[in-house]
Amino acid sequence: MKRWISFIAIVVLAACSTVPLSNRKRTAWLPSSELNSMAAAQYTTILDSIQTSRDRAQVDMVKNAGNRIKTAVITYLNENGFGDRVEGFEWEFNLLVDDVVNAWCMPGGKVAFYTGIMPICQDETGVAVVMGHEIAHAVAEHGNERMTHGMIQQFGGIALAVALKDKPAATQNLFLNSYGVASTVGGMLPFSRKHESEADELGLYFMALAGYNPQEAPKFWERMAAAGGTAPPEFMSTHPAHSTRISNLNKWMPKAMEYYNR
Repeated sequence: MKRWISFIAIVVLAACSTVPLSNRKRTAWLPSSELNSMAAAQYTTILDSIQTSRDRAQVDMVKNAGNRIKTAVITYLNENGFGDRVEGFEWEFNLLVDDVVNAWCMPGGKVAFYTGIMPICQDETGVAVVMGHEIAHAVAEHGNERMTHGMIQQFGGIALAVALKDKPAATQNLFLNSYGVASTVGGMLPFSRKHESEADELGLYFMALAGYNPQEAPKFWERMAAAGGTAPPEFMSTHPAHSTRISNLNKWMPKAMEYYNR
């Protein structure tokens, strides 16, 4: 009984924390230090299993956009009392050779782009659209939130260290799914769409703070829609429909332009 009282207390306290800029309350109780350590190990495993790109121009775009947005985000978070969100981050930005149209950011700032998304990005500003979105997921601790819910559902809320010891494969799969490295369709679809929309908004502001024109963001998603063919209905997708995404980005554009024009 005491164990469950302590567990509930942790969840309640975690729910009182907020997401930077959006101020949404969220529940994410997994220790950042453990997630960062797990991410570093998983990131190394992935880099060892797939070729990194040697296309210097594309690699430079990924690293330049990553470092500019990283710097802008750290400055903003420190100025607004959220500096602890990226404390202990050891940022890395890599371009992996694979036709998949995807990118992700693990805890600790471990970012990967796949070469399949680069033609849709077209240039460094297009890369910044995606980079801002993925870093926003990390800053908002969406993966922590998703993994928290997943561990409650699958393991009854046991500690991460215990789950890794007793159920290592299941815990690692949950981690990869929580951070978008793998994808599933399950019971948390509305939850995932909420996170995607929040990352769209935060990412738009982050790219603007880094000096990239946020007006290019809707154009990127127009290109993504054109390249994607027939998408599933929005209620069956973990991502907002392209039309919804573009509409929301335009709605947030005045605030983004304020950041860009600073």
